[in-house]
Amino acid sequence: MGLALVVGALAVASLLRDDDGATSDIAFPPPPAEAPVEVAFDEFVGADACADCHREQYDAWQGSTHGRAGGDPSPELLVQDFDGRPIRFRDGTVTPRVLPGGEHAFIVAQSDRQPDTLRIHGVVGGAHMVGGGTQGFFTRHADGTLRFLPFELVRQEGVWFCNSSTRLDRGWIPITTDMRLADCGDWPPVRVLGQIPRFGNCQECHGSQIEVSPVVDQPYATQLVSYAINCESCHGPGGRHVALMSNGETERSADIGMRALATVDTDASLDVCFSCHAVKDAIRPGYLPGLPLEKYYSLALALLSGEPILPDGRIRTFAYQQGHLYSDCYLNGAMTCVDCHDPHSQGYRDVDGRPIPGRFDDRQCTGCHASKGERPELHTRHPAESEGSRCVTCHMPYLQEPEVGTALRYARSDHTIPVPRPADDAALGIEVACAACHEDSDPAALTRDVERLWGTLKPRPAIVDALLRYRSGEGATSAQALLDVDAGAHDMAQFHAIGAVLEGLTPEGGLDGTAEERLRDLATHEEPDIAAGALAALHYAAGDDPDVRRFLAARLDALDAGQAGVRGRWAVLLGFLADRHRGEGDAVAAIAGYGKALEVRPDDPAILLNLGLAHAQDGDLAAAVQHYRRSIAIDGSRPLAHINLGIALAATGDALGAAAAYRAALEVNPHEALAHFNLGNLHLRAGSAVEAVHAYERAIAADPALAPAHLNLARAWAALGDAGAARSHVQQALEFAPDDTDALTLLRQLEEEAGPRTR
Repeated sequence: MGLALVVGALAVASLLRDDDGATSDIAFPPPPAEAPVEVAFDEFVGADACADCHREQYDAWQGSTHGRAGGDPSPELLVQDFDGRPIRFRDGTVTPRVLPGGEHAFIVAQSDRQPDTLRIHGVVGGAHMVGGGTQGFFTRHADGTLRFLPFELVRQEGVWFCNSSTRLDRGWIPITTDMRLADCGDWPPVRVLGQIPRFGNCQECHGSQIEVSPVVDQPYATQLVSYAINCESCHGPGGRHVALMSNGETERSADIGMRALATVDTDASLDVCFSCHAVKDAIRPGYLPGLPLEKYYSLALALLSGEPILPDGRIRTFAYQQGHLYSDCYLNGAMTCVDCHDPHSQGYRDVDGRPIPGRFDDRQCTGCHASKGERPELHTRHPAESEGSRCVTCHMPYLQEPEVGTALRYARSDHTIPVPRPADDAALGIEVACAACHEDSDPAALTRDVERLWGTLKPRPAIVDALLRYRSGEGATSAQALLDVDAGAHDMAQFHAIGAVLEGLTPEGGLDGTAEERLRDLATHEEPDIAAGALAALHYAAGDDPDVRRFLAARLDALDAGQAGVRGRWAVLLGFLADRHRGEGDAVAAIAGYGKALEVRPDDPAILLNLGLAHAQDGDLAAAVQHYRRSIAIDGSRPLAHINLGIALAATGDALGAAAAYRAALEVNPHEALAHFNLGNLHLRAGSAVEAVHAYERAIAADPALAPAHLNLARAWAALGDAGAARSHVQQALEFAPDDTDALTLLRQLEEEAGPRTR
């Protein structure tokens, strides 16, 4: 009877490199010393400290969607009362209620299990949004994390729903009695608040000043100022500003103790909003408002993971506003978010800051495009007062995000501000703006109407057009040909092109001469994502060529303080490529990729951990153990490094060493389910079924969705002669892994041994 050992499914940061594959004596310069973090949590003072001096802005903020974005459960904030009306699943009920002490909680009850009380620590979302407003909830886990619950409310339909994408692939769906609890992707609660690479996470977006760090008595301590989005979320820490103002220091100095956001340039202004309103990949942990966003996050690297953004900027996966970076208003103008949105009230205004009544008022556009406001029907080809004559109806339609699905409305305004192209939009899976009114017309007919009314449409940027044709198979014969297209100032599209090249490369090479020359040019780009992408492509495909290595070493040596994020991005991109190879079972290519990454970031513990995983996949357990131990020596606070060391030692027959490694992981995090699980495996192999049961039960308490733990616990109970407990846990294993052949086989064996049931 085989025992399932969990080696994969480890939420580890993507990185890379092995130091035993170097083929050249041309060394890369070491990373510079990390600059000290310039912002600390105790520098934040909260929104109320702003009220006395900035009463007008404070009052506007309090009534805004940011000011009402979350908080403690209260009748004023909750969309629906926690009045005991149950949410019914096929295999259980979830009852929202107020506990005797006044706490709000969900009581989760499933047959033959003890009810679970999930106390609500915070509420996020006020369900205010016109296109579909939602409200969700966080609970505090025993390990100190705040975890998102899968029971959410949508105001428009007035129903409870959950995200089924990772289990059923149906997006957001209403909860019905046809669903199991396990059909909800976030059940049991696994997604955390704050940037923790070990878990799927919400980064720092659903609250203000979120910091997660270990403390003496628990692996994670999550602290935040507020679940609302407060003043310091945009302005940065206010402690020094308050102190200076209180002491009258501004009479002697222009230093006000914080950055004046009204004076920053376009991209710096956008970064304030994109800290939350963008899909982004972490470069390093520890971001707090007031720190430079690009040192901690990349908006471009996320484009490589499942295509969240289409080449023309439309959002495919979820509602973010970084389509703005693809708009002509940004590329050929200088539009920022606050040109249309008042930053305090979230009301609408024109480019000169004058308030306008609402989101559909044309003056948010005609402030710049004045000629089109004189006689709008000449441009719109619709009667002046009609819906079809409003700027945003055609150029900023509300679009349903495809990954959300269609069961619930969750539409957001299209911030690419596009020209409607009905047939092209439909081919991309994008809702056609014209179809919102002309429901009976198909995209081809709408395209003919558009061409009849407006003639030849404004062409897309050449790089976007090339990317779309490449994506559809109609354009460039190779991804590398995209590099020949001039992207101009369109940095996101330029990275799309580099990303297409990266995804087609192998460690053995594959760059043609023209592409190599173009990548060398892009490696000096001032945008760190573009420079890093070009450097990673050169390194990955041609890094063993002495001439290329000299170029790469020179670029590393030339990076100044303003390009500090290039090295980190470069390593992450190499890790992405190595991760892909490892996922495809090509351990040799993965080892090569991780080895190159370690040249860029020597002694990076996450790179070493992933390199160990690749060696283990390749069957070289000695090399795996070596790299795990190096990773632990640099940073022993990563439970997964200890766990994978234990797995490798167990595979070599060193059960005592494996047990010590698992216990070391539990010293870091006593709630680490995989450590308990693998300890259970050691006990079960040794014939100690009682000890195995205890270990598996601890694993399941930490992660009830760990199907292999349920399966092996069933095996342990069967060995102890408790067929009822064994059946219960194999059935729970099948809740989360319904196609697991080992679980199905064991269940059949248990049922055959039990014989026919009598009524």
